[in-house]
Amino acid sequence: MEANIIINQASPKFQDVSIAPMHTCEHIVNQTMIRLFGCERSVSAHIERKKSKLDYILPHCPTEEDIKKLEDTVNAVIKLQLPVTTEFITQEEAYGRFDLKRLPESASQTVRVVKIGNYDECLCIGTHVNNASEIGSFKIISQDWDESSKRWRIRFKLLPTL
Repeated sequence: MEANIIINQASPKFQDVSIAPMHTCEHIVNQTMIRLFGCERSVSAHIERKKSKLDYILPHCPTEEDIKKLEDTVNAVIKLQLPVTTEFITQEEAYGRFDLKRLPESASQTVRVVKIGNYDECLCIGTHVNNASEIGSFKIISQDWDESSKRWRIRFKLLPTL
């Protein structure tokens, strides 16, 4: 098992603890998008310490009301102070439970699952906070829609919790 844990370590970029709050927030945003819009997790993500962006494929551009609901829901989940935990399972156990399309062919037979309380769980190699309370407040700073690809991009940052 120890060899598999080493294989499943976060890549150097994702070991940067300064992005742990932002990366953990990405998980919450992804699950909230699934619940509110019925879409899949983001198709593209650029996670940085100061601001990040996520792309989703949707049938239509979200309204201002949808955007506010997304922001409010993510912040409500953060306020629940859910624990962030990890477990290791086999790829066979992950099959049917998780989308394995993004798993590289070179991945070990043991994969890492990151859970945020009972709100979200997914395969991940990134560094995360120990508790959602460490994230701060989620704020969408801009968004744009590409009609031809049906791609919705949000840019967001984290603010200190008051």
